[in-house]
Amino acid sequence: MAFRRRTKSYPLFSQEFVIHNHADIGFCLVLCVLIGLMFEVTAKTAFLFILPQYNVSVPTADGETVHYHYGPKDLVTVLFYIFITIILHAVVQEYILDKISKRLHLSKVKHSKFNESGQLVVFHLSSVIWCFYVVVTEGYLTNPRSLWEDYPHVYLPFQVKFFYLCQLAYWLHAPPELYFQKVRKEEIPRQLQYICLYLVHIAGAYLFNLSRLGLVLLLLQYSTEFLFHTARLCYFADENNEKLFNAWAAAFGVTRLFILTLAVLAIGFGLARVENQAFDPEKGNFNTLLCSCGTGASTGASRAPSAECPPRPGWQPGSSRGSRVLGRSLPAPRSLSSLGACLHQALFPESPASLQVTTKTEW
Repeated sequence: MAFRRRTKSYPLFSQEFVIHNHADIGFCLVLCVLIGLMFEVTAKTAFLFILPQYNVSVPTADGETVHYHYGPKDLVTVLFYIFITIILHAVVQEYILDKISKRLHLSKVKHSKFNESGQLVVFHLSSVIWCFYVVVTEGYLTNPRSLWEDYPHVYLPFQVKFFYLCQLAYWLHAPPELYFQKVRKEEIPRQLQYICLYLVHIAGAYLFNLSRLGLVLLLLQYSTEFLFHTARLCYFADENNEKLFNAWAAAFGVTRLFILTLAVLAIGFGLARVENQAFDPEKGNFNTLLCSCGTGASTGASRAPSAECPPRPGWQPGSSRGSRVLGRSLPAPRSLSSLGACLHQALFPESPASLQVTTKTEW
């Protein structure tokens, strides 16, 4: 199964051989695991790679349901899905992005950014659909209090744990792909920065048992990122297309406002009212640590300047056309205190006084 057409052969296991055949090598490893399912001797080991581990039966009103918690064996499962992600990455690159980029006749700089945005559009779209389905079926949108009630959320439904494992697998596969795709050296630090940020936040929500809050925040974040990379792809197809960038600029400010407000309410107020405030890593309770981090994060965010839109691809300093589109900053979310007060009053109706948020902004 070849993912790329090759006219030149390379020495076996050389650097160029691995770069041009990394998807085929990953496919062979995945195939070996799948073949292991066919034999009784190796089936148990093969299941460690394919299925989430640490399942427990949790009694409910209707009987018993199977839930999962995390452990060291999750690393084996994540490793398997890293190879799955590498294969899917190569399929998207070979059969979709390469064919489109040939028709557009892009420069090397635009070609690199086109591939980056193309891959992220596919990932963000699938993640938004999957995450929205999980959030709706688990009832996190209809019952916002479930984001912090009964913390710690040690036991996860199958679809929640599997979603987090796949998310970790995707972002862990991203750094090696920078090498396999021969990304320009100037682009590597920027891409590594947001890859590491995603890994830290997703792993933190998973390990600190904040999976419910993490799902909602990822849904908001991925929706904005999908819009941005879609706008960038449309720009490469037609440089006069600026409407999606304007839509993204508006959505960026709104989603950041909701992300900040929801995180502060859930961590700073919801978890602060949970009865069990003891720091107990053995039972998965990180409530005291999380409240301290949430307080520090909210304080830092209240003093942060307004987020500035990144320039449109191809924009150069001094270009009036580029500055007209994205050469300005997003409006500062000055309505944070009023929005936070409304959400607090709705989520905590028993509170005698409304939430008072004082911010020292330096916009």
